[in-house]
Amino acid sequence: MASYNGSISSYLLISLLVASWRIYDGGKILVFPLEGSHWVNMDILIKALHSQGHTITVVRTTQSWYIKEESLHYSSITIPVIDGVEFEEFVKPIVKKVIDIERGTSSVLNFINLQIEMFSAMSTVHALECDMATAVLEDKDLMKTLEENQYDLVLTDPAWGTGILVAHYLQLPLVYNVRWITSGEGHLAIAPSPISYIPMTGSGLSHKMTFTERVKNMLFYLLWEVQYRLVIRPHYQAVCDEFFQPGVDFYELLQGADLWLMRVDFVFEFPRPTMPNVIYMGGFQCKPAKPLPQELEEFVQSSGEHGVIIMSLGTFVSEFPNDIAGVIAAAFAQLPQKVIWRHKGDRPATLGNNTLLVQWMPQNDLLGHPKTRLFVAHGGTNGVQEAIYHGIPVVGLPLFFDQYDNLLRLKKRGGAKLLSMATVDKNNNFLDALQEVLDEPSYRMKMQRLSRLHKDVPMEPLDTALFWIEFVMRHKGAAHLRTESYRMPWYSYHSVDVVLILLAVVVVLLLLLVAIVRYLSVRSCLKRKIKSE
Repeated sequence: MASYNGSISSYLLISLLVASWRIYDGGKILVFPLEGSHWVNMDILIKALHSQGHTITVVRTTQSWYIKEESLHYSSITIPVIDGVEFEEFVKPIVKKVIDIERGTSSVLNFINLQIEMFSAMSTVHALECDMATAVLEDKDLMKTLEENQYDLVLTDPAWGTGILVAHYLQLPLVYNVRWITSGEGHLAIAPSPISYIPMTGSGLSHKMTFTERVKNMLFYLLWEVQYRLVIRPHYQAVCDEFFQPGVDFYELLQGADLWLMRVDFVFEFPRPTMPNVIYMGGFQCKPAKPLPQELEEFVQSSGEHGVIIMSLGTFVSEFPNDIAGVIAAAFAQLPQKVIWRHKGDRPATLGNNTLLVQWMPQNDLLGHPKTRLFVAHGGTNGVQEAIYHGIPVVGLPLFFDQYDNLLRLKKRGGAKLLSMATVDKNNNFLDALQEVLDEPSYRMKMQRLSRLHKDVPMEPLDTALFWIEFVMRHKGAAHLRTESYRMPWYSYHSVDVVLILLAVVVVLLLLLVAIVRYLSVRSCLKRKIKSE
């Protein structure tokens, strides 16, 4: 009985300790979010912070289409801008060109033109973001208001750089909700990243590479470096040169954040070096499924023992070319499962009675439904994390950016089957992939294992993120976790100067040794010559 009471006391003590970090007077947080699916993630974090009593101020522009001006969870500051990035119009032509190239209906010249357009588009996007940063920093009344509000920290998505610049201007602690930064994948800026086993985004490689693959990985690394140094960095550096003292380097500001809340974990990501101020919160947006709307629940239940397949291609890709959509619809029609397909294009002529087309779907709730058997997805981070959380196998149709790399990580762990736009409509490839994943139990078993690994943590990812944000607020930063290596010149970071000095010492010692040997040799010869005479 004493042992039992002791265990109860220990449990209560641990519970109090875990709960104690919640006891914190509401702070003030200034948020610079990104649009699109990035806002979906940030909004979840904002709502969680608001529920803990914090006051949130979100900075948006007059061109924002996802970030609403009015909200129950935050107040907003709207920056007037003339031009903005309409991401749907930005992404759609890129998707079309990628599909044309992969299907062989576009020439090599068009592929080169696509790369040039991508570079140009990235330059345009970041130039517009720097226009916003300039508008904020030039507005003296706004900056005075921000200073007077005495915010505790800046929370930003560093794929765009305005939050980084404003945080430096206000001298506030900086926290990232991050996977991507202005120059690519976040780890590359802060943690040791040997490209011999750290695959570059877009390379389609894993952490186990042959010599040829390492050459390919190096080329992708150089491509990312060229894009950042020649296309992206000059925009942000120009803002630094205009508003900050000489010598302020934008890349150093980016690297100097107090905390990096990384939207991955090592159930999903390949093993790699990391740093003390990188906190992993992969899947923080995932949650248990809620009941479906009645009509949708009735459709799902009508699937009987066969279950349902859901298909969604993310925020921006809601339709395919008609011929591909027809092949996909025909493949679905041959299955005993019911299908829920998020599709906004024309209704395919081959659509079967088992397929329901919808404009929107509660994706997380469907993935968590016990009758869901398979997820056909494009490979966005949110969808992949939700599939892992609920243990649902995936048939992947990646299109661009990081989607292939995300799905490759599931494939390497045995939870996904990948197709490309070049092969999806040929030789029943799509139908064969669906049947293989449905009929082969290993896919589901391995995804369920990933789900168990993901959930087997001492604290939920969202709670972990909240703890560390409040940690930075309580301690006015987290400088003790931040390495200062980013301030070192490249030759010092890689100890090139030390190696050169040591080599110089060795060379000098060898030369001295040679000189001594020659001197002694000559002296010995002279002595023998004198004796002989």
